[in-house]
Amino acid sequence: MKKLLQSLCALSALTASSALAQDSFYKGKNFTVVIGYSPGGGYDSYGRLLARHINKNIDGKPEVIVQNLPGAGSLNAVRQLDATQPKDGTYLTAFNPALILESLVDPNRIKVKFTDVAWIGSIAPEVRVCYAWHATGIKNWDDLVARKETVFGSTAKGTANYMNASTLRNVFNIKIRHVLGFPGSAEQKLALERGELDADCGSWSSLPAEWITDKKINPLVSFSPSREASMPADIPYAGKFVKTEQQKEILEIFAASSEVGRPFIMSKAVPEDRLKIVRRAFDATMKDEGFLADAKKLNLPVQAMTGEEAAKVIAHVYAAKPESIAKVREITE
Repeated sequence: MKKLLQSLCALSALTASSALAQDSFYKGKNFTVVIGYSPGGGYDSYGRLLARHINKNIDGKPEVIVQNLPGAGSLNAVRQLDATQPKDGTYLTAFNPALILESLVDPNRIKVKFTDVAWIGSIAPEVRVCYAWHATGIKNWDDLVARKETVFGSTAKGTANYMNASTLRNVFNIKIRHVLGFPGSAEQKLALERGELDADCGSWSSLPAEWITDKKINPLVSFSPSREASMPADIPYAGKFVKTEQQKEILEIFAASSEVGRPFIMSKAVPEDRLKIVRRAFDATMKDEGFLADAKKLNLPVQAMTGEEAAKVIAHVYAAKPESIAKVREITE
């Protein structure tokens, strides 16, 4: 019994020592949230939102600072994880998850594999929806399928709304004509209102509120299995219409970027105990009342995903069949 008590005391002392070491590591340190874009956009807003609140949940309460590191659609920030940034658990990076898709279809250019990073979590998915202008008479999926031609607009090939519409054309054989060259989404919206375009695709949270309340648009299909609370219940997920395993896999590949819509990652070289600290802090922040109130005030939806959940989504996508990835490559070109 005496030896057992001694062993228990020793284990307790070791556990306390370990906890103290973890606490003391972050105490007095700077904890940097790196954002792969310049200030002012959605990724910056979400990154700064997290930076304002995660401090209280990290052992040692480090000073949290924000660093904008734009370049190559946030690829620059991702590459710096292992190139120049310390791998001690003090650098957390926010990036555009569209890079995940690009890494599959053009790995020689991206040169990053997203199963080789440490996933901390995602604040919210990006729920993408295709919709038709009310004056076209396209009210639902069946109407879209039956049309001889539906005109969609986009700035260029490779953009998110182009790929959504291209998926409709290449996976579901819907007759779509693309008009390219719009300077931005604002010009596309005007073209819809003028009747120059029939339809478009975009993030649900970015649609003009009056278009929805005044029924100016008819939502046709969602490209994400996740839903936002404000979405009508009758908007179908594209997965409902798949008829083959390849169609299903293609949709899963596209949906992965949307599912991890506002993600945060670290280098996989960060010590495991510190990854656990940051993951635990991230998860706790997602439930923090102050964080949620701040997000609501900024109209930033929160539908959090843990690092473990995000990693599973990405691993599943990277296990896709080569012929499915080839089809995705065709869609994105």
